Amino acid sequence: MDRRTIGTWGNIRTEKLGPNRYCARTRFRDHDGKTRDVEATDTTGPAAIRALKVALRDRVTPNDDEITRESHVSTLAALWLDEIIAEERVTPQTISRYEISVRVSIVPSLGNLRIREAGAGRIDKFLRKVAEDRPSAARSAKVVLGQMFALAVRRGALTTNPIRETGRLRNPQRKVVALETEQLDGVRSAIRKWQEPTPGKSGPRPTTDLADIVDLMLATGARIGEILALRWEDLDLTTEHPTLTISGTIVYLKRKGFFRQDWTKSDAGHRAMVLPRFAVGMLMARKITAADNPHDAIFASRRGTWLSPQNVRRQWRQARADTGLEWVTPHTFRKTVATLIDKEADADRAAAQLGHKTKEITKKHYIVKPTLAPDSSNILEQLGAKLVTTDPERRDHGPTRAT
Repeated sequence: MDRRTIGTWGNIRTEKLGPNRYCARTRFRDHDGKTRDVEATDTTGPAAIRALKVALRDRVTPNDDEITRESHVSTLAALWLDEIIAEERVTPQTISRYEISVRVSIVPSLGNLRIREAGAGRIDKFLRKVAEDRPSAARSAKVVLGQMFALAVRRGALTTNPIRETGRLRNPQRKVVALETEQLDGVRSAIRKWQEPTPGKSGPRPTTDLADIVDLMLATGARIGEILALRWEDLDLTTEHPTLTISGTIVYLKRKGFFRQDWTKSDAGHRAMVLPRFAVGMLMARKITAADNPHDAIFASRRGTWLSPQNVRRQWRQARADTGLEWVTPHTFRKTVATLIDKEADADRAAAQLGHKTKEITKKHYIVKPTLAPDSSNILEQLGAKLVTTDPERRDHGPTRAT
């Protein structure tokens, strides 16, 4: 039994094969545990030894696998995507996000490298470069690369996953911003005014959908995809306390387009909630004028199809640019809902309203909290309690210390 450590070799022997032709040989223990003869030739003995050491450094264990140390990163990416699609353990929309990360970030920068060349240092530099302008894209790329190179390790092309040795990516902390009541009134009126027909206004004719979508986001704290997936059957407006049930979301898949996914982002996302009066009034008004559509959608396109979240976000960006509300995003409405519920009730109720599994996410990313310093009032009292002016004649000379 060979006692050599995997990836090491024994003594190197040289042999002259002919004029200006030398061979260097050794026994190498491959990454599959087997020991094999490895050789290299060159014009001199020392040159042959150098060539052999290069070959040993880049040694690929003989196998019939389609992934080796010499395979390109682009090949590894394609094989990994094929594997996770075949396993059916990842949702289609997650696979779509992975494909975008591979196509947009990873392959253009790393695709032509061989697997053995994609070391931790080179990948770390790539991730930090992406993170300068697109922090979320860098985090997604790191997740994808981690799984890609885990496949390379399982197939014997690598012994360790280089992604584990890369540095931690900075996660910039964003200040949570919510709307005040007076700001909400301004936002609502600006949206409704923007939707009014204006002579010479370019683009598709606006509808009243955007203002109603915003009102329903404020009434529920739901995400855009969840709002657009609502059907009339998800409402019960006839009871004393009208309710709305969130039970799906709008997603996009290549070659299928936008469709309603009959489950939410998480189990906690499937929820029913009591509607405030302003939302009930808006929905009843829509119901009176609503045209039939095959999906029973509350917010359908003019062709009766599901509205695209991307189109709604695009319309919102145009509306806020035209009305000076660039700082207000769709998530601002969710944060406004969470902040108000936390203020009037507690974070647990806010988390349940937003469909979060735990309140920690809600408190960290959705609730505006002023920074409160520890109560040091008793300590600071020392700075004022002993400074008492008792002699009127000395008032111009500053306070005297009480005795």
